[in-house]
Amino acid sequence: MLEVRNLDAFYGAAQALWDVTLDVGAGETVSLIGPNGAGKSTLVMSVGGVHSSVRGRITVGGAEVVGLPAHRVCDHGVAIVPEGRRVFGHMSVHDNLCLGAYRRAARARYRATLDEVFGLFPRLAARSAQLAGSLSGGEQQMLAIGRALMAAPRLLLLDEPSLGLAPVVTDEVFEAIATINQAGVSVLLVEQDIDRALDISSRAYLLAEGRVIAGGPPETLRDNEDVRRDVLGI
Repeated sequence: MLEVRNLDAFYGAAQALWDVTLDVGAGETVSLIGPNGAGKSTLVMSVGGVHSSVRGRITVGGAEVVGLPAHRVCDHGVAIVPEGRRVFGHMSVHDNLCLGAYRRAARARYRATLDEVFGLFPRLAARSAQLAGSLSGGEQQMLAIGRALMAAPRLLLLDEPSLGLAPVVTDEVFEAIATINQAGVSVLLVEQDIDRALDISSRAYLLAEGRVIAGGPPETLRDNEDVRRDVLGI
């Protein structure tokens, strides 16, 4: 589904990613772990076309997307749930969800997808007319995920979905991610809660100082010395 090859990313003259290579197969959940400042969000935004100062190759479903604006990357079936949720607080829950369905293919099945989102997050259905800014942090995270799902993605990019959430809400969010993946959506998950991320992933990569320094099955990453040093501080 997703292939990233020899990707470099820049902010002006400053380089943030070096020679990053990774894959997310069809139907997989793959985690990207690493310390703060490692470049994880830069990688997500580069894949989604939000950050365009890159060189290398990014393909989605075999189609090259480097150089495409974000809305064209979305047309290839990619949706992002950004760090910090970024819901439109002055708009209703329903209107936030509507914004996610701007793709032609997504508009064609808008009602069915909306029902699926409300089935996944019943609290959003109950608060459909409520302003998004009045929701709790957990409910806003659910809304951000639901808005991305309204685009009917084949690949979902999740950047720190548990950030700032209470443990019980984090449980709900991770259960939803697993359900989304089981429905056939590939997931690239950036997450600081390493154990939760690895629990729902088929593979993971460790990013440190802008470079992939390890990758493999969850059980391999749990015992990896680089993970223990660079992520867990052990």
